[in-house]
Parts: sequence; C-alpha cells; structure tokens
Amino acid sequence: MATIEKDAVSGQNTTGHEWDGIKELNTPLPKWWVYVFWACTVWAIGYWIAMPAWPTPNGFTKGMLNYSSRGSLDEDLKAQKQSRSAWLTKIEKASVEEIEKDKALLQYAMVGGKVIFGENCSACHGAGGSGAMGYPRLADDEWLWGGSVAEIEQTIKFGVRNANANSRQSEMLPFGTGDKLADQQVGQLADYVVSMAGKAPAKGSPGEAIFAERCVACHAEDGSGNKDLGAPALNNQLWLFKGGKDGITAQITKPKHGSMPAWSERLDASTIKMLAVYVHNLGGGK
Repeated sequence: MATIEKDAVSGQNTTGHEWDGIKELNTPLPKWWVYVFWACTVWAIGYWIAMPAWPTPNGFTKGMLNYSSRGSLDEDLKAQKQSRSAWLTKIEKASVEEIEKDKALLQYAMVGGKVIFGENCSACHGAGGSGAMGYPRLADDEWLWGGSVAEIEQTIKFGVRNANANSRQSEMLPFGTGDKLADQQVGQLADYVVSMAGKAPAKGSPGEAIFAERCVACHAEDGSGNKDLGAPALNNQLWLFKGGKDGITAQITKPKHGSMPAWSERLDASTIKMLAVYVHNLGGGK
C-alpha cells in the first residue's frame, strides 16, 4: 500500500510511489499553466467548429464561419482590379503611341510595366533590361526586330521563333555545313567581322569578299543589320552570344538561335501595352 508522507527536505508531500529508495514528490502544475492549457483547449475546439479544419474524403470541413483564405484573396484581387479598371480600360483602348503621348497614362503604364517586367522578363533580360548571354539587352539602341514602341509591342505579343503563327522567324545558315566554307575561309570571314566590329573594316581582304557574297543580304554591306529579318548589326561590339574571333567562328559554323514566348498567349492586351511602353522607355527605344 502506498504511504504518503511529507518530504523532509522540500516539505512537499510524496505520492506514495518509491523506486530504489527514490520517492516521487506530489508537485502539482502551476495554476497559471493549467488555466492556459484549458483556455487553449477551449480555443482549439472553438476553432475546429468555426473554421475550416478537418480533411474529408471530398475536401475539408468548411466551418461555421465558412472562411477561406483563398476566397479572401479573390475578393482582394477583385477589389484591386475594380480600382484599376478605369486606367486599364483607357490603356486597352489607346495605342502604345497614344499612351506615350498622354502624361498620366504614361506614368501609370511605366509603374505597371516595371512590375510586369520584373515578374515576367527580368529572369532572361536582367533587371532593368541589362541583358545576358543569349538574351538581348533592352536598354540600348540595338534592336534585332526594331526598337519603336509598336515594334516592341509586336515582339512581345508574338515572340520569336516559337509555335505561334505570328511569331518572328529567322535563322542564320550554318556556313560550315551544306554550301560549306573551307576552314581558311571561315577564319578569313571571322577576321573581317572582327575588324568591322572594331570600326576598321579590312578593305580588300579575302574576308570582305566572302562577306559580300554570303552575308550582305541579311547583315547589310556595312554590317548594320536588318530589323525586318532579325539580323543583328555586326559593326559594333555588342554580341548576343560570345564575341571575338572564336565566338564569331562558332556562330558562322554552328549558329545559335534564341527563342522568346508569345506573351499574348499569357498576358492581356493592356498588360502587354504597359510592358511595351516600359521597355521602350528603358533608354534604348527608338
């Protein structure tokens, strides 16, 4: 039979349990702890009843309050869309040229376009349109497909080299295969392009003759490119891929071709217009 006694050291009663000479003290939990515990228990039961809590085979319990964080978000988004609707309606009805001429619309489009660019474009084109290897810089004066605000809108809408029927399409021929150039000729052509990029074309060189025969149709006689074909300018030091003789040689023999999605398949018209206006005003729009 358990014998309850008072511990001589602590003055606390024992429970009567003893193991190997060690007696267990009967130390109750602090009252504040007990109150907090029961308060939390009552709160939990109330939460289970009032809020969505329990999973079921077909979903989850809705709770008496029928609250949904997703529903709350939808309401917030609807309210936000309604507050913007007047501006977005004006932007949707106006052309990109008209938006740029309207100071208030331009300001709104620039703010919206910056957010849209950060969410959809900066991963490839860099923050502020700084560009990256294989992805064009958007904050300069060089444009593969034209830098007017309408041309930028067109490129954003339909993209480049994708499955959309209106996508911009062009490809550089691999002059190291098919109607093949000899290795020596490839080197001569690369040397000429390097000299052209350095603003000192090697006139009368073998590379110039090859360039006139093979490259002028797309890149123009002075290497200024052709926006209608998406042919880049070669008379500067801006390279979409690697520059220098090695990079140019690689592009002549095994050209790389980038691709861009058709954003009209993902974004609405007003969003694309704001994005086009923002890109046009990054500093390099024509």
